[in-house]
Amino acid sequence: MANFKGETSKGETSTPSSHLARRLATSLLAAFVLVVGCLHGPTAQAAAPPVYPISGYFIFGSTSDATNTKKLSDIKSVGGDTVITFGSLLKPATLSTIPTGCTISGVNCAKAAASGVSVNRYFTYSDNSSWGGPALLCARDKTVTNGSSIYTILVLPVEGSGCTSPSGRYDIVVITGGPSSISISLGKTATALGMKYYAGLPAPVKRTDLAYLPDLSYQATFSLFTARFLLYQGKVNNVSGLAGFYHHTEMPLSDGATWEPVLTVYRIQNSRIAQYQPGRSAIVSPYIDSRSAFGGRVTTDQARNAAGKIARTANGVDLAIAVQDGMGTGKGGSFFSSESGNSVDQYAAAIVGSGSWGSKYLAPTRDYFVALAEGVEGTGAELWANLEGMAPKTSQNPCDSNLRGQTTKSRIDKQLQQIGNTPAKVISFMWDTYYTCTGTWAPMLERMKANNTTPVITDSIFYGNGDVLVTGHNLSGGTVQVRWTDTYGRTFDKTVSASSYNPYYGEQRDINPLLESVTARLGGTSLGVGKHYMINVTNGYGVRNDAFYSDRG
Repeated sequence: MANFKGETSKGETSTPSSHLARRLATSLLAAFVLVVGCLHGPTAQAAAPPVYPISGYFIFGSTSDATNTKKLSDIKSVGGDTVITFGSLLKPATLSTIPTGCTISGVNCAKAAASGVSVNRYFTYSDNSSWGGPALLCARDKTVTNGSSIYTILVLPVEGSGCTSPSGRYDIVVITGGPSSISISLGKTATALGMKYYAGLPAPVKRTDLAYLPDLSYQATFSLFTARFLLYQGKVNNVSGLAGFYHHTEMPLSDGATWEPVLTVYRIQNSRIAQYQPGRSAIVSPYIDSRSAFGGRVTTDQARNAAGKIARTANGVDLAIAVQDGMGTGKGGSFFSSESGNSVDQYAAAIVGSGSWGSKYLAPTRDYFVALAEGVEGTGAELWANLEGMAPKTSQNPCDSNLRGQTTKSRIDKQLQQIGNTPAKVISFMWDTYYTCTGTWAPMLERMKANNTTPVITDSIFYGNGDVLVTGHNLSGGTVQVRWTDTYGRTFDKTVSASSYNPYYGEQRDINPLLESVTARLGGTSLGVGKHYMINVTNGYGVRNDAFYSDRG
């Protein structure tokens, strides 16, 4: 492999502990805070300004600064601070499939650049970026402008390092771009707005025999091209807004050997990021598929193991594993165990058919994220959530020409609830155009702004002294209703003031920093073992949560 720059590796920190132990520690800390509060009196905390707790979005970028500024400003207006773009494919090609406009002195540009050397394979790549001069590192590399098209020809050695192949064999990559660059524009825009941008990495094409797996027949060239991509980004896009890179190749949360080729892609590219962009991080986004009747279904145990395997591909890079929750595609189910006998909603039914949540899905989303948190512990990787911001398409919820349809805000609130407190950050697939299309309802962007004060309950702890810690978003200043069964089988329904508001709950515990907490003091009572209890919050804005919340003692 070419070594254009000295290697740098980063050490990983390891903090092994179980999820249950962490939750117990959190409970003890919260209890201590409550005791201290009682001894020293309550400390008034101002309510955090209402923003929606999704803080990042997948987007389609533009070469236009004005278009990107408008899009990122809209995202920032609803609490977003992060945008992510998809990568492009490094495609095997032949001389006959090289763009006809790419010529040097009337000769096919790939053929001309390879004059005097032996060609192993040809490839094409297009990411709407004007690579040009900044990408040229070796004497045989060329750039050609033809009208509004800019072609960059890289001559990559098949063996050896640097620019020369000892055997004289080379791979030729022809990159097609225009006068502007999506990546440069997004980097500049994100920097100006104080946001973070993750650029999509190159990806290999899929195999012809197994279309869900990457073609690794040219993995050496793929690795070297990734290095050149990262070096190019370092030259033209070395701005604070470029936080890192997104792995375009994805996989289910399966721990089977079938998916080893995808893990290989992650290892290759993470090692290159560590080598050529050591200050920047990476995101990968595997998906939950918990459909009971689907052959590729994944159990929570398999998901836990898969998360650990993915985490161990980091190769010295700070890696975020942003798990797709499956609600937008019907692959995952956001329901509490107390709802397992309830019928799936009309959108899930469009994928899995009519029936109960418990019969159609192996486990709720919440159970998967608990397992995933256990899977990444001690690896140095960080668990994020990728909330699918659409719904399976029916005749009732069209969204432009998209494969999926519009969703409802209450459904998204329920997804946030199920994701819970384990992910450090919640991002969403995807902004274009699921958050901006007009269909049965107004664009989700407008609905989020109009309903940004709605409480969302993500977790709770029912203490033995009758205090209930409630965590989530927009919880302050109102009341908490709790319905529960005590150890004697008696049922209660009580509404009390929300006390001890803490807007820094997540930040203080090194989890999602947007999480807040309040406490409902029910008085001396108990909770029956294995009994469900229900919570509703009406906050200081007079708004009640619109998604059912349940937990079990």
